[in-house]
Amino acid sequence: MNDVKSQVSEEEWKLRVDLAACYRLVALYGWDDLIFTHISARLPGADHHFLINPYGMTFDEVSASSLVKIDLEGKKLMESPYEINPAGFTIHSAIHAARDDAKCVLHTHSLNGVAVSTTKQGVLPISQQSVFVLASLGYHDYEGVALHEGEKPRLVRDLGDKSFLMLRNHGILTVGATIPDAFLLMYLFEAACTIQIRAQSTQGELITVDSKIVAGATMMAKQVTRSAGGGLAWPGLLRKLDRIDRSYRD
Repeated sequence: MNDVKSQVSEEEWKLRVDLAACYRLVALYGWDDLIFTHISARLPGADHHFLINPYGMTFDEVSASSLVKIDLEGKKLMESPYEINPAGFTIHSAIHAARDDAKCVLHTHSLNGVAVSTTKQGVLPISQQSVFVLASLGYHDYEGVALHEGEKPRLVRDLGDKSFLMLRNHGILTVGATIPDAFLLMYLFEAACTIQIRAQSTQGELITVDSKIVAGATMMAKQVTRSAGGGLAWPGLLRKLDRIDRSYRD
């Protein structure tokens, strides 16, 4: 795998480094589930080719060179000793094929995310983080492990044009125009779920946010990030990773 960098464009290599960093950050924040979730990034071009994790590596092992390049049929486009997660392929290929703006798709089975996904009411408007999630949130009912082609149209329908998707009894998912955007959205989604679980554990009466505030959340997000989205925090997150372990860049 050491010569992958010489075989790809500068643009693809940068995408690989950012995606590997995203895997490391998910592990760092404790949202990983051994080897069983996935993050993908679409490559430039009209072919909908994308990068996804090598199945069997833990997220803190993923590097730029180890990422697997595949097409919408799941065919590997570069030689790799690794296979891909079949459930990951079903979910990510469906979204990348349907949404040109979904350059990165991030899916987790975090404990707090799954916990909230089991509740009928889903995400509650009780925190600032939840406001941003609720402004663009869809729900998809559980159909078992995502192995069947027939689930794809329903998954795409339930996501629609939204940025957040709660997979009931399963986990949470975000899509972004960039890898930093998808990561920031997941950070908000995970925080909203964690806060909700903690708030409900107090058994006190919860204060909800006015629906008018939820309606204006997208505009507020643009203002607070200066329209940079996840890109505002991304350089600092990369510096954090570099202080810990720079091998994601290999």
